[in-house]
Amino acid sequence: MTARPSEYTAALTAAADQAQRWLASVPDRPVPPQRNADELRSAFGESVPDGGSDPASVVNLLAEAADPGLMSMASGRFYGWVIGGTLPAALGADWLVSAWDQNAGMRGASPGVVAAEEAAGRWLLDLLGLPATADVGFVTGATMANFSCLAAARQRVLADAGWDLPLHGLSGSPKVRVIVGAERHASIDIALSYLGLGAPIAVPTDEQGRIQPDALAQLLTGLEPGPTILCLQAGNVHSGSFDDFTETIAVAHEHGAWVHVDGAFGLWAAASGAHRSLVTGYEAADSWATDAHKTLNVPYDCGVCIVADPASLRAALGIQASYLFHDSAGDPLDKVPEMSRRARGVPVWAALQSLGRSGVADLIDRLVANARALAAGIGGLEGVEVLNDVVYTQVCISIGDDERTRAVEQSLLADGATWMSGSRWNGRQIIRISVSNWTTDDEDVTESIAAVRRAITATEPSA
Repeated sequence: MTARPSEYTAALTAAADQAQRWLASVPDRPVPPQRNADELRSAFGESVPDGGSDPASVVNLLAEAADPGLMSMASGRFYGWVIGGTLPAALGADWLVSAWDQNAGMRGASPGVVAAEEAAGRWLLDLLGLPATADVGFVTGATMANFSCLAAARQRVLADAGWDLPLHGLSGSPKVRVIVGAERHASIDIALSYLGLGAPIAVPTDEQGRIQPDALAQLLTGLEPGPTILCLQAGNVHSGSFDDFTETIAVAHEHGAWVHVDGAFGLWAAASGAHRSLVTGYEAADSWATDAHKTLNVPYDCGVCIVADPASLRAALGIQASYLFHDSAGDPLDKVPEMSRRARGVPVWAALQSLGRSGVADLIDRLVANARALAAGIGGLEGVEVLNDVVYTQVCISIGDDERTRAVEQSLLADGATWMSGSRWNGRQIIRISVSNWTTDDEDVTESIAAVRRAITATEPSA
């Protein structure tokens, strides 16, 4: 039975109303969720209902049950982890993606969404100053973007060593050495685990988390020739710092290594004239990973893997089956770990179309400016120490000893006006601020500084 269009009307109307209600509440509601998952359990029902419900009532029940447990990640005062908001055009495009319900894996089966994704890919390469001939794949997030790029790297370095990975697998293959900075993101380690490559070799980093080129050169010089991958970083998760790409890539290539750049949020610096110097020389790498739901502010989920050598990516992840629609130009499923997926690259196209080149640059510049304003304002409060050089969108602070810093963090979360997440960096307990939301403005910055001031006052030993 084919559904009549009218059968969707009530549910979509309810969803639109609830979405508008949610978005309208974000500026004034507390940022943290007000109830935890255990407390929400009964609202969603303990058992499967015996009978059905009309679609609109289901949508309304879902919205009402979930509301107390929703975090205002779309708030301009949310600075947790590295999570962006959602641009209006990207949100609208994401709704269409769900309504169209296209499998974006095959070029010939769903050309409308694939063409939009291909345009988004071309535009990304242009904006980021990366090779126009590179392959672009849209994956779930930065973890799978790293995974996909490193799968291509594994394929290539083993092939260069004379090993047929698809035929023989890893058992008995030459050892693949993966070199990382001591402060790489955990997603690199888990991607290597997924790929069966084991623990990496860590190179010392400086006080801002940047890999030390001299130490890298010394390590590479001391290694016997063999399959080698180097992972660099565009945007340290704590300091926001960037590795020295020019020097590190050159020495790695001299030793025959594949170079991968993890740029989950920092890769976007390349699209800003004011901040492109942070990634000078990174275009000489072999692969790059980023996450569009961070700096570009598209909805979850949307990671991006970029590989300079399409043959390596497609050899690592491509699939052939007689029942599939294969296009001579290649298919999206050849570039990602999924055969079936939603057209997550379409909101990327919508975001870029709505912003344009100048709008993307302005977005990045405003995020950095807000991070620096927060660092200046919070750093001026009594007892606060800003621990990193604020070169991009990350700010790390401490307030006295570890115990006091934890107390201020907990007070901030209880206050509810902002969300800044705790972490440990360089052996110290810190509060980490990640400025990623396109809506953050001067008022948000002012209110956030005031919230930190309140938390400091509330946790004073004499209070």
